[in-house]
Amino acid sequence: MSTLTIVNARIIDPATGYDEAGNILIEDGRISAFGPDVEARGDIIDAEGHICAPGLIDMRVSTGEPGRENRETIATAAKAAAAGGVTSMVIMPETDPVIDDMSLVDFITRRAEEAPVNVYAAGALTKGLDGKTLTEIGLMSEAGAVMFSNGTQPIADAQIMRRTLSYSASFNALIANRAIEPSLSKGAVAHESDLSSRLGLTGVPAAAERIMAERDVALAELTGGRLLIDMISSAEALEVVRRAKSRDLEIACSVSINHLALNEIDIGDYRTFAKLDPPLREESDRLALLKGINNGTIDVIVSNHDPRPAGEKRLPYSEASTGAVGLELLLAAGLSQVADGRLDLMAFLAAVTSNPANLLGLESGQIKVGAPADLIIFDPNRPWVCDSDALLSRSKNTPLDGRRMTGRNLKTICQGRVVFDSSL
Repeated sequence: MSTLTIVNARIIDPATGYDEAGNILIEDGRISAFGPDVEARGDIIDAEGHICAPGLIDMRVSTGEPGRENRETIATAAKAAAAGGVTSMVIMPETDPVIDDMSLVDFITRRAEEAPVNVYAAGALTKGLDGKTLTEIGLMSEAGAVMFSNGTQPIADAQIMRRTLSYSASFNALIANRAIEPSLSKGAVAHESDLSSRLGLTGVPAAAERIMAERDVALAELTGGRLLIDMISSAEALEVVRRAKSRDLEIACSVSINHLALNEIDIGDYRTFAKLDPPLREESDRLALLKGINNGTIDVIVSNHDPRPAGEKRLPYSEASTGAVGLELLLAAGLSQVADGRLDLMAFLAAVTSNPANLLGLESGQIKVGAPADLIIFDPNRPWVCDSDALLSRSKNTPLDGRRMTGRNLKTICQGRVVFDSSL
């Protein structure tokens, strides 16, 4: 029996609101006891008063494997995840080939066996992500897919979305759809505003999010399906979610950490590393989203890890690819907002641990006797400067390069094993 004890920790469990100093005893990869009176046994990790919390669960990670391994492999993404305090990550289906049947879900599962963190697959909603032909959601669920998505492209056809939600309801599957109306966003590269007009960039209005969110909420209410409104970026879409939740509908929503840390001003003078999908919006939207985390309207924060080689970013703004790496920065970027007083620590941790665990049906995401020992130890006050060249991800595209951060992961423990130690 392997035994490990974390001592001298400030233990925070967002699932229950627990926040006390104490020790955590880990036996055979699971938490066997925690609290101020737990006796240390086995190997010892001294947290030195730093926070010990559940490992992060990132529900939106893109890799290049299979098909585009030059961007990222599962192995390199997992290594970056461990460094950032992410102990579980969900791989999006936009691979080559697309994860749209049981064999591809099984491929991801087998490739992840040697990874230092837990890796899960999100199955495609439609064959080849064509937005038309439904996949076998039930069979992919049996194979291990934890959620279903059409990737960056929403299901535009309302009838197809209705059938998807109806079909998935019998399996209690989680359906994620991007909140973006395609005809309003076609050709857009920025948020529609005075800034994008001055820069001569085609913009997408925030109303495009609201329209699609309203439609999907109505279809979820009609069918009884479980809906995740994926990566909202505007106050308008947030209001749709708030109203839906006031009617006790089974609706959840997510937001990218980038849209909590940045706004449209960060694209600066055509700074392509800040070209994201959805685009960065106004400061009022950012502040509304932060408030949405604090009051529980927004359920989940994701990294939206989307690795892109430099050659895809160092192009004219309209031609450059969207996307940013985020696995190593999800925790630190959130803690920086906590340090600035914009984000409540417990609410932030819930949005990256217990809330995604509940949506995905995972045992992790909580500090509980019998739960998997997926834990992190971090210093919420440690200052540092983001250096993209030092990131472990195969690609280095981040708009946070050079930014002063507050808070950093020190150790990551997954299934009772130390998979990252900043002191080594």
